[in-house]
Amino acid sequence: MKINWRIFLAFAHDLLACAAAWLVAFWLRFNLEIPVLYDVLALQSLIWVVPVHAALFLGFGLYRGIWRFASLPDLQRIVAAVAIAAIAVPAVLFMLQITVPRSVLVMSPVLVLMIMGGSRIAYRVWKERGLRGLATKQGQPVFVLGAEEAAVNLIKELARSPQWHVVGVLDDDATKHGRQLHGVNVLGRFDTLPEWKQKFGVGHVIIAMPEATHVTRRRAVELCRDAGLSVLTVPSFDDLISGRVTISQIRHVELDDLLGRDPVVLDTAGLKTWISGSVVMMSGAGGSIGAELCRQIARYQPRQLILFELNEFALYGIEQEFNSRFPHLQIVCAIGDVKDAARVNQLLQAYRPSVIFHAAAYKHVPLMENENAWQAILNNVAGTRVVAQAAIAHGVEKFVFISTDKAVNPTNIMGASKRLAEMVCQALQKAAATRFVMVRFGNVLGSTGSVIPKFREQIAQGGPVTVTHPEITRYFMSIPEAVQLVLQAGLMGKGGEIFVLDMGEPVKIADLARDMIRLSGFAENDIKIVYTGLRPGEKLYEELLAADESTLPTPHPKLRIAKARQEDGGWLAQLALWIDRTDMPDDASVRTELAKWVPEYRPANGNGDQ
Repeated sequence: MKINWRIFLAFAHDLLACAAAWLVAFWLRFNLEIPVLYDVLALQSLIWVVPVHAALFLGFGLYRGIWRFASLPDLQRIVAAVAIAAIAVPAVLFMLQITVPRSVLVMSPVLVLMIMGGSRIAYRVWKERGLRGLATKQGQPVFVLGAEEAAVNLIKELARSPQWHVVGVLDDDATKHGRQLHGVNVLGRFDTLPEWKQKFGVGHVIIAMPEATHVTRRRAVELCRDAGLSVLTVPSFDDLISGRVTISQIRHVELDDLLGRDPVVLDTAGLKTWISGSVVMMSGAGGSIGAELCRQIARYQPRQLILFELNEFALYGIEQEFNSRFPHLQIVCAIGDVKDAARVNQLLQAYRPSVIFHAAAYKHVPLMENENAWQAILNNVAGTRVVAQAAIAHGVEKFVFISTDKAVNPTNIMGASKRLAEMVCQALQKAAATRFVMVRFGNVLGSTGSVIPKFREQIAQGGPVTVTHPEITRYFMSIPEAVQLVLQAGLMGKGGEIFVLDMGEPVKIADLARDMIRLSGFAENDIKIVYTGLRPGEKLYEELLAADESTLPTPHPKLRIAKARQEDGGWLAQLALWIDRTDMPDDASVRTELAKWVPEYRPANGNGDQ
């Protein structure tokens, strides 16, 4: 077996430290002049003292750590091992009838602790100073914005990096000015960046405020840009707590950082009680929302997660991800169509899920508007009814339906079909033990079909960036935030509610395009914005509530319950006659009939008029 020479040297060092401490304790006991008799006693007793310490050091795992990264846990292990040795050594000597001065037994452990702990700390300081000196010579100078825990951890990580050299920290908290974080000075407020840039010749800034509000982060980014600095940031709070990344994995500022919202506070204990040990089924598991739901559900340790998806490649992708990231989680990768009642019932019969998240849907507005209207009805309405009825038949406790803000006063097939699916769930709720919970939210950044990837591609090609109308606005949230609120609503739902998420302030798509152009390092003169006109089924403004709806508050500040019109079982039977038909109606017929089932549906004419 190959011997690790570093461990061997560390072990030898500690044994020499024990021997030296033992002899020095005798030396101090007799005022630096050890009598001959005790000189012999000191050397003879070492035969027992050193092996006792050796056994305890190995038993306490003192050699699993690396001296260069010696930390408080390492010191705690040393203290524990030396403390036990301070009891074990006198006990062994007593049994062997070896009489040693009591002051030696007291001084020796203190000296051992000082030598072992001090040498490790000294070695770490020496190595870090050497690395910091190397980084100072080689790394690019950089400012850090924010003087909280994230900044402290970042400075510690970057001290070992040859790429960056932190020359100063800035923070708006005046009480921190003039102080230091790991030897780096806190220089002043954010708005003093230009003068510090001039003094230090810095070209980059790292924003280390993952828990700050999006308003604070946006202001910081704008100040950095105004000062002519290249802006980087640490990972988001969600990414850090999920363990996907570490604080040192800095990246360029992205759109999520500017449009991001305050972190969601979750009932973590309640979610763990609900999901832990349960069988959970996810329809549409390969989509952007379904996949992120699966990732966050996995954190609460379900007994089994059923990934139900029609797209083979999407299912393969999430299977590979989960095998790598969650190797201990039992997953079932099931290909199938939500409209296939036999397949859905087969899965529910075999695995008996207690919770179903229904995310499978056709969601692209223009695609569903022309040529595919009936397919939208079949997938979004009939598919939802199939899964919902199977959930009732197999005793599923809770069914969480992912809806959309486009279901409010819909002007397109997609939104009207999702509103109709909401009504199906509410009608089924009246006679079912299964609790149906519906969650409406708006656009999510980076989802499949989102405008963001399209803008990014257009910018990469040199433009122009196409926007349908200068006044068109949408509500945006990040995928992790949307999914967190879906989970929270699912936990809170008692049955039959439509939860409306707090979407914050609406954003003009044109402003979104300008932000993306600037984030890509261009000016508006470099990349033009071209307006192309509203697409089929598209309206200028999205709404979160219909005219005849109001909301009720919930214990969570970002969730409210919409009081919407509900239908009964008789209505559901009549609807079945329409959606179970075998012929294929044309788009115009679908729109006409859909308006009868969803009275608030007003088809748009493609020019923004309703």
